Amino acid sequence: MNRVDRLHSPLEQHQRALAWLAVVGLLLAATNLRGGLVVFAPLVMEVRDALSLSASAFGMLTTLPLICFAVVSILVPLMTRFFSSITLVVLGLLVIALGVLLRLVASYPVVILGTLLLGSAIALLNVLIPVLVKVFFPGRVGLMTGLYSIMLSLGAGMGLYLAVPMMNYFNHWHYPVLVWALLPLVTCLIWVPLLRLRGAVKPVTGARVTLWKSTTAWAVTLYMGLQSFYFYAIVTWLPKILMESGLDPLEAGTATAMINLVSIPFNLFIPILAARMRQQRPLVVLVFLLSFSGLAGLWWAPQQAPVLWASLIGMGAGGSLSLALSFFILRTRDGVQATALSAMAQSLGYLLASTGPVTLALVRDLSGHWLAALLLLMMLQVFQLAFGWKAAAAVQVRPDADSLSEQVT
Repeated sequence: MNRVDRLHSPLEQHQRALAWLAVVGLLLAATNLRGGLVVFAPLVMEVRDALSLSASAFGMLTTLPLICFAVVSILVPLMTRFFSSITLVVLGLLVIALGVLLRLVASYPVVILGTLLLGSAIALLNVLIPVLVKVFFPGRVGLMTGLYSIMLSLGAGMGLYLAVPMMNYFNHWHYPVLVWALLPLVTCLIWVPLLRLRGAVKPVTGARVTLWKSTTAWAVTLYMGLQSFYFYAIVTWLPKILMESGLDPLEAGTATAMINLVSIPFNLFIPILAARMRQQRPLVVLVFLLSFSGLAGLWWAPQQAPVLWASLIGMGAGGSLSLALSFFILRTRDGVQATALSAMAQSLGYLLASTGPVTLALVRDLSGHWLAALLLLMMLQVFQLAFGWKAAAAVQVRPDADSLSEQVT
């Protein structure tokens, strides 16, 4: 049995209804973590026209959130020393709603402010939700992490796929965006009863722990960073890669949509399998083979089977994200360490991810084609495999204040 199964949940002393509220609250919170950001992508022309934006100015609206993820994530452990994680989640949901509302204002500086608030609040919840999964459900971390990953992908999918139909139905682009200001407010109603647990949760998550000397923590961080780099780079440029290979926009869009769709079962089952394993190296190898095969096919014959290549890429990307989230829980002993590892991995990970689309574009411009860029991604997959191999070992991180050795589980 994994060590996390022996931890005690603060829900144990309360009615069963509160545990169900925690389940619903965590899953709804996950749904809010991508939709408000990605909903602008399919509405790009309408937003640019409404705000009179250049392509580069609009690009800032997608780049700034990743920078917020990197900067704010590292500050979350400090915040938990002064406020309960549950209080911070409620505050984060309110700020998400405010940020989305500000992005509806016909003023670019106000939209930038809303984007900064939105990105910062999402960064806060990015760190805290996996930690609260461990704290609330120590005996069900695999299932809950899988469900969390599915809701994360579902929120992103809803933001992307419902935007244009809703805009056409209501005849204005504000309506699909407004949904993502209302959903966090509804989610807050679920979290308010959970505030009674804030006294029990704060001592579990709100201590000072650093992991900078932990080789396992660095392996998890670099695995998280490389899988995020891979995901954001390929999702940004896959339609362009396929169209330059001879596919029409509809075919390229259909293939790209498969990345999100096929990732859903991997989002669920990878964490469940990971929680049942003492070490997760077979899963690291599996997601590597999926991603590498998809990239190799895309490099070798993009026109022959674009849906297959995109599906393999989506399976690998979805599996590696779920595995990275699982490492936050499986490589730590308690909520304190999980908060520190989640903050470290997501801060540096998203900093690396923010360079992904630009790096791929730069390699393409310098080489004149996408082959070199795809070779770069394949090479980085090998590095991701190496760091994943280390992160998947059956050891737990040790805080810098403890011994230099790390504990075998």
